[in-house]
Amino acid sequence: MENEHNTFSSIKHHISFHLEQIIEEAEKMRLSIGEKEYCLLCELAQIKDRFNEIQSTASFFYLKAYIAEFTSQYIEIAKAIQNLSERRHGALIVVERNQNVDHLIQEGIQLNATLSNRLIESIFYPGNPLHDGAVLIKGDYMISAANVLPLSSQNFGQEKVGTRHRAAIGLSELTDALILIVSEETGKMSFALEGTLYPISTPDSNLQ
Repeated sequence: MENEHNTFSSIKHHISFHLEQIIEEAEKMRLSIGEKEYCLLCELAQIKDRFNEIQSTASFFYLKAYIAEFTSQYIEIAKAIQNLSERRHGALIVVERNQNVDHLIQEGIQLNATLSNRLIESIFYPGNPLHDGAVLIKGDYMISAANVLPLSSQNFGQEKVGTRHRAAIGLSELTDALILIVSEETGKMSFALEGTLYPISTPDSNLQ
């Protein structure tokens, strides 16, 4: 519990720091508008980057709020996706909430195992027969692995959206489940909720 408290305190500090920087940069912009050598567009781009950083970090902070009611092992999930991200091991994890998802997925291999970060990481280890598809979590149990999710029919335009991300968004469009994704190509973490994809990052990667 102490490690968990330290982690979320670090996240709040990180968000607060970036908000303070945005306030300072915005005031600098206000005072410098009209100066010949001042690049307003450059400053706006920097502020946009800071807002993106805040959104990404806040996503991890609020991940607890989204799933803590439905599994007491949410910190195990957080550990797993961070470790998978560091190793660039692709992953897809469904956390069932109020609505049952069984009728919307093509069932894979039954596990019925107690949820743990080590088991999640072993499933998504490259070469493991179960690493393709999604793990389904209900409460504190991993129900099954290698599940196939419905793909989103959204038009993403020029944006490159992989199969894992399309599957996560697709299921989130049909249920209130929260679906976590780790990109195999970049290691980036994100989650899908209500048809929208949110990036995840943390200022402190030590969740051990």
